[in-house]
Amino acid sequence: MDAADAHRLGAFWAGILDGELVDTGDGDTRIDPRAATSPAEAIWVNTVPEPRTGKTRVHLDLRLAGAEPAALLAAGARLVREPDAEIDWWVLADPEGNQFCAFRPREGTRPGVFALVVDSADPAAQATWWAGVIGGRVATTDEGAVSVVGAEGFPWDHWVFDPVPERKQVKNRWHWDVTLAGPDVTALITAGATLLREPTDTTPWWVMADPEGNEFCAFAPRPNQ
Repeated sequence: MDAADAHRLGAFWAGILDGELVDTGDGDTRIDPRAATSPAEAIWVNTVPEPRTGKTRVHLDLRLAGAEPAALLAAGARLVREPDAEIDWWVLADPEGNQFCAFRPREGTRPGVFALVVDSADPAAQATWWAGVIGGRVATTDEGAVSVVGAEGFPWDHWVFDPVPERKQVKNRWHWDVTLAGPDVTALITAGATLLREPTDTTPWWVMADPEGNEFCAFAPRPNQ
């Protein structure tokens, strides 16, 4: 997650996700949710010089602990849209204006993040591409959203690609990280990803983009992975 103030924004998200805020010592922070079932649920908050411009095209969906998002509003979230005839969830914004969605509790679920949502010009193509890269199956809703579900290592229930008319114009403020199956990104490039930046001594990972230009970082596997 990009931020103008990684400590302030990180503290907000750590608070609403019941997470520990870790100071990484380089101006950035990391959120480790206490109820996480996988280290992949950690959220890194990175300080960047550029401000947010336009709607955030990547967001999280949260399951509430109670019937209303009062605790989120008290923590500093801003209400953007209430449930209405079209949607049955709340649209909120964090202190830097990044929107996210909050859903009522459901039996058999736990509070916290349950979906990563990405705006997409062609949801079916995007979901199919990512399912081909990381595994899982593709599921489509009546509203046209397409999800990747059941992907090994993906930390939440759904990875949703939501249809929007506008195409990506600027760098996403949110991105995801992937761990490679091999020593380099050759397979990703062959599949259709674009290489944006090679690893360096200070940033030992590849910066890539998927077919719609969404940035993500690719890390070589560690010996125990």
